[in-house]
Amino acid sequence: MRAEFASDPDTARGRLVPEEESTFRSCYQRDRDRIIHASAFRRLKHKTQVFVEHEGDYFRTRLTHSIEVAQVARTIAGALRLNGELTEAVALAHDLGHTPFGHTGEDALHKLMAPYGGFDHNAQAIKIVTTLERHYAEFDGLNLTWDTLEGIAKHNGPVTGDVPHALADYNARHDLELHTHASAEAQVAALSDDIAYNNHDLHDGLRAGLFTEEEIAELPMVGAAYAEVDRLYPDTDSYRRRHEALRRVFGVMVGDVIETSSKLLKEAEAKSPDAIRHLGRPVIRFSDPVWQDLREIRKFLFTRMYRAPSVMENREKVTKVVEDLFPLFLSQPNLLPRHWAAAIEAAEDETTLARMVSDYIAGMTDRFALQEHARIFGSDLRSFR
Repeated sequence: MRAEFASDPDTARGRLVPEEESTFRSCYQRDRDRIIHASAFRRLKHKTQVFVEHEGDYFRTRLTHSIEVAQVARTIAGALRLNGELTEAVALAHDLGHTPFGHTGEDALHKLMAPYGGFDHNAQAIKIVTTLERHYAEFDGLNLTWDTLEGIAKHNGPVTGDVPHALADYNARHDLELHTHASAEAQVAALSDDIAYNNHDLHDGLRAGLFTEEEIAELPMVGAAYAEVDRLYPDTDSYRRRHEALRRVFGVMVGDVIETSSKLLKEAEAKSPDAIRHLGRPVIRFSDPVWQDLREIRKFLFTRMYRAPSVMENREKVTKVVEDLFPLFLSQPNLLPRHWAAAIEAAEDETTLARMVSDYIAGMTDRFALQEHARIFGSDLRSFR
């Protein structure tokens, strides 16, 4: 039985373009299914987190990461008696707006877009699901419910101050109440993202040889997990030892969020999803001790993984790919795909054109961006290995 503060599909706020409801799927199930069938969701298969797409088959991609986030989110939502379908929809959509080459690509594109309003991957996700996906006869985008759109826009908290253009543009047509917190379901999706990448970045960093098991065993939370595995399975091989330890770290994070959030939800005494939105504070959180441990882990990963010499070398190379492609497409928009011709012709100024170029580059996969750069500039793909 769902809690009073859980989102209810029967009282969802509806879609921008009204549609007849399904007889066998809730509105949140339909949102989730539309996200899974979206072209942008499929492209996440060839967009990576930290490493470039071709560096190894076992490293996480944006797609596998999104699936892992959704799995964690469903578990937490179930334990807290929230709506699992809405939680899953937001979790699956949360990375749709990412550029090729992870945060490196986003940093490069944001810098290039600075004269035209900048670039933000959360706002780009909203643009994708409301405008850029064009498969349905009656509307652009996926025509998701207000509840799901709100979760995508605000899962990391209220959006105030300088609102990114893509988000502000949609919000003017369909008010997402950006000044408030999102539903508890969207907050679960956000924390599940933290849990997933904290865990799998340790795993991917070990696989890449950027640090050793002995080094991460000195980290808070991780050390205790290794000690328990060594006590229970003293003769296990290194690969199983690593997996057993990191899944325990995973379990500690999930359990902590459930325990901490259960207390916060009880204290809030919220009787509806809107009451959660207007509390003025999040209700899905880590405890302070676990949050401090995670800060230590993130500090370690920043130094040893995200700023590792081999990663930084590739960061410079893939940044150049984006820096070369953007001004070329801006000066020669005829190089964009043929079906963009009408929109290019209708562009009223350089800002409009720049945003189209940004949309095109942001939609690229790692593989396609490298291939286009090689085709146009004659670069050697092997130089990116």
